[in-house]
Amino acid sequence: MNSYHIHINGIVQGVGFRPFVYQLASRMQLSGNVSNGSDGVHIFFNASANDAKKIFETVLSQAPARSTIIKSTLHREKKMNFQGFSINFEEGDSNKKQVLLAPDISICPDCKNELGDKRNRRYRYPFITCTQCGPRYSIVDSLPFERHATAMQPFIQCKSCKAEYDTVSDLRFFSQTNSCGECGMKLRLYANATSPLSNQTEPILKHVKAALGLGKIVAVKGIGGYLVLCDANNPATIRLLRTRKHRLTKPFAILLPDMETTRNNFELSNSEADLLLSPAAPIILLQPTQTALLNLAVQNIAPGLNRLGVMLPYSPLLQLIAGDFGRPLIATSGNISGSPIIYKDADALNWLFEIADYIVSYNREIVIPQDDSVVQVSKYTQQPIILRRSRGYAPSFLQYQPVKNTTVLATGAFLKSSFTLSVNGNVFVSQFLGSGQSYESQEMYKATLAHWLNLYAAKPAVIITDKHPNYFSHQYACELAGYYEAETRFVQHHEAHFASVLAENNLLHSTEPVLGVVWDGTGLGDDGNLWGGEFFKYENNEMLRCYHFDYFPAIAGDKLALEPRIAALCATSESWPPSDQLKNKFTDSEWNSYQSLAANTRLFSSSVGRLFDAVASLLNICDKQTYEGEAAMYVQVLAESWVKKNGFVMNASYFTEDAHYYRIPTASLMQGITMDIRKEKPKDYIAAKFHYSLVTVIGIVAKHTGVSHLSFSGGVFQNALLVDWIQKEHSGRYHLFFHKNLSPNDENISFGQLVHHDNDVTTKIIKPNHQPELLSNTS
Repeated sequence: MNSYHIHINGIVQGVGFRPFVYQLASRMQLSGNVSNGSDGVHIFFNASANDAKKIFETVLSQAPARSTIIKSTLHREKKMNFQGFSINFEEGDSNKKQVLLAPDISICPDCKNELGDKRNRRYRYPFITCTQCGPRYSIVDSLPFERHATAMQPFIQCKSCKAEYDTVSDLRFFSQTNSCGECGMKLRLYANATSPLSNQTEPILKHVKAALGLGKIVAVKGIGGYLVLCDANNPATIRLLRTRKHRLTKPFAILLPDMETTRNNFELSNSEADLLLSPAAPIILLQPTQTALLNLAVQNIAPGLNRLGVMLPYSPLLQLIAGDFGRPLIATSGNISGSPIIYKDADALNWLFEIADYIVSYNREIVIPQDDSVVQVSKYTQQPIILRRSRGYAPSFLQYQPVKNTTVLATGAFLKSSFTLSVNGNVFVSQFLGSGQSYESQEMYKATLAHWLNLYAAKPAVIITDKHPNYFSHQYACELAGYYEAETRFVQHHEAHFASVLAENNLLHSTEPVLGVVWDGTGLGDDGNLWGGEFFKYENNEMLRCYHFDYFPAIAGDKLALEPRIAALCATSESWPPSDQLKNKFTDSEWNSYQSLAANTRLFSSSVGRLFDAVASLLNICDKQTYEGEAAMYVQVLAESWVKKNGFVMNASYFTEDAHYYRIPTASLMQGITMDIRKEKPKDYIAAKFHYSLVTVIGIVAKHTGVSHLSFSGGVFQNALLVDWIQKEHSGRYHLFFHKNLSPNDENISFGQLVHHDNDVTTKIIKPNHQPELLSNTS
């Protein structure tokens, strides 16, 4: 007998890995021990050389379903003497923490069955969990993942729970989050901020059910923060919720009690069903059926849209509330408009009574706040598109291994903020952290980052950020660089997008050139203008901005993104004939002022996001937005109605094939749309033709650059119809690459910044004296 050491790293803590190894060792009658370390799981045992190899292979092949192994080694050690097999605790070297952390995991089928089993001692216990489900990321204080290093530390297991914890064959053997009604968390119900109405589970749940039935609004503490619930088929209550949240038209998500209710009310593909039932349990955008119109106040929930965000209960508390109510519930983040999700109990009591009539809380701390993740699956090609990466997905990112060993922090962009940390050979992409606009979001960003730097005892040597000097992420990066005496690097916004999608698809070292189609709302360009309609060619580790939409004036500051009518004025400033209806959208003084600004501005934009806004205004469907992306979604809905009736068939594009180098004529595009409006072409036809024109221009650029590998990033590619149409039109001729595990929006910027630096990507600049020729239009 010799002694051996197996080292496993990846997502292997908080997922039942040590209990699995212990049970395996018991079956194989091994002597040794298993422990969590700062760099993964360590297994020591005595065996023959042949048996050691078999044990190693068995550990890898039969690992727990929730685990993900990225590194594994088997080494022979000096002879050690063991008495049986044990699970040990190990602190490890705090300066070399490499362990990856499991995301929060939705309630598993076993716990859900026990929750509803009257014979089970955890019947209707709102915090039931086991080794395969429950909070992980949201409760961790330090590493390795042990009970005493989480928010579970104050809860001492009762005799029954301790017996389960110590019993090898039990579902909760060595479960760090184990508890029950006797020793675990307690609910509290508040009707005001001073004292609870009740702290008894069943009376609270009964009160919540009755209150929801009476049209009341209830805030409930979830896994990563507070959710606000109300009856999804009560228009008056939904209107009240909108008033209290100052959320005029932005869609709400809904919580359904089970899959049967979901199937009765929504069109559901196999891919969508799998996502709803997955351990991440994200919100999924689904199309309602005719039945839903009877059970849901659809137009109050998502005005003007044809999809609703749907989720199933991911925690036992939500399972009980949704199951008791038995009908769809609105489920929206508990926050004050423009601020991040509230997760501290004191803040909930101070602020959420401005929105909710009742608050349901519990006495376990949320260490790290998270919103719910949001995903959609495109209708025709079943392409998954992550819209928000948060609960259930963040923070470990296994899809990329850093090239450099330096500790690097990338601080991301602005509206869809995130940070990426590369430390000790691993990469972490934070959850969605809101908008850098509000003070509260900035404070949450700082607190989450500080937690992560402390968690991994990390001191960044390099800090990377966006080039825009007014972004909070840029300013904070410079502040941190001074504090840590770190090197500061700046990566152009759209190059970061491109680097992100290249890395996700293993294209950084491609022997073929890759065309990056990067379309979004805005990002500071290298020439000082606002980019957003970009084509990059990547070859030999070098990026070249080879095409872009022609510039149009960028005026009125933030109003350009908030008011599609201004985007329309700017985008049509050089097209002829002018829109007949556009001037009527402004007062005389506004019109004269904006015309003067457009004529004299020194700031220009190439943004496709703003072109969507412009089209929405020209079609008279949105002149002022109440939330980001509203106008673009209305244009998408119109185009989808055309495709539903006619398929992916269009008689013409607003562009022709005679493309040459560098610029795409925005004016000609807008002129074609204006002429179709004058000809009184149907709005859905124009919206679909606009989408088709964007699809065709991708093919034109690919043809003239001679590139067969096309990749896509930027917020515009959250548009599922556009993604479907690109694949329908181009999949036979080109290799197409989309984001897989990150959102195409600015959440991926921080990761792209890291990748850009980590691979020493360079930028090739087009010489200023180049005189480009233009694409022309058909009209």
